[in-house]
Amino acid sequence: MARRGVLSTPHGIINTPNFIFCATKGAIKSLSTAELATTGAEIVLSNTYHLMLQPGADIVAMHGGLHKMLNWDKPMLTDSGGFQVFSLGHGGVANEIKGRRNFSSHCSRTLLKVTEEGALFRSYIDGTKHWLTPETSIQVQRKLGADLILAFDECTQFHADRRYTAFSMDRSHRWEFRSLAEFKKSDHGKQALYGIIQGGVYEDLRRVSADFVANSDFFGQAIGGSLGGTKSQMHETVEMINQLIDHTRPIHLLGIGGITDIWHGVKNGIDTFDCVYPTRLARHGGALCAPFLHGGKEFINLNNSCYREDIFPIDSTCDCYCCRKFSRAYIHHLFKAKEMLGGQLLTIHNARFMVRLMETIRRSIENETFRNEFNKWTIF
Repeated sequence: MARRGVLSTPHGIINTPNFIFCATKGAIKSLSTAELATTGAEIVLSNTYHLMLQPGADIVAMHGGLHKMLNWDKPMLTDSGGFQVFSLGHGGVANEIKGRRNFSSHCSRTLLKVTEEGALFRSYIDGTKHWLTPETSIQVQRKLGADLILAFDECTQFHADRRYTAFSMDRSHRWEFRSLAEFKKSDHGKQALYGIIQGGVYEDLRRVSADFVANSDFFGQAIGGSLGGTKSQMHETVEMINQLIDHTRPIHLLGIGGITDIWHGVKNGIDTFDCVYPTRLARHGGALCAPFLHGGKEFINLNNSCYREDIFPIDSTCDCYCCRKFSRAYIHHLFKAKEMLGGQLLTIHNARFMVRLMETIRRSIENETFRNEFNKWTIF
């Protein structure tokens, strides 16, 4: 089901399959947008929840929108804020969605109340109370001005039982319907709205949700909610969902960005992905690499002492600034010396790696070699 396409937006095209880099609070951590652009990145994502709290949607609008505020003239996506409300409120949701079962949650639970109207939560910044509803989410996203925006929904946890998952899904459908109605009130043709398919790991619920989105006037479809308790279950759930989904519209997989996860997603018809994985990994010394060259590992940890005297680049085939100019030993030194430059250089490498990975995937689809490339990248 792997497919090659193009999404056209007011700020340019997005070649698909593609990866969306997270500028969650209006910034790629440790990189300027100009530096990110040098890697070939085509689209970034910012977060409604964070930006409505700080600096505030009106401040962003005063700049003329996120594109001008961030100095980014390429496509942009914003999410609805729902994931952050429920993730910060419950704790551990992100880990469960990505199939990580061994984790501890230290976040403060800020979610106060969920009603038919929306979600009441306490700001993690100053403790003030805020309502986020389908209408306010769309209104904030209008002011932010991204090209692609998302409907408001609830992100359920893996351990939620079928009864609550069904209840939450039905309410999310009502919220999405209200999001669509609010979107249509002021549709100026410069933004496109995605509906979100919920239902957890339950095939019958995913079918209902996929039908709801397919039968509604959304531009695209995003797969949300819990995808399982393990990596293998996540891949199986994505495969199951994509047997049910409307493949005449763009398909986005929310919050997933592991290398093998992307290959499995593309295999099942996914067009776009987003995740903080490449940039977060870089800040902790992780450099992305091809698993088939590193015993199945998706990254090497340059904090490790084995790189202290390694004068070779991270990846001799990579054309990023980091790999062209610096050695593994130097990056190792920067992390040991706690110099911020280490994380910055690895972020450049990881961003360029993801761009090159997506180029490899698109080329394999065009050349009809996807199956061979898939096997090479995922055999471990």
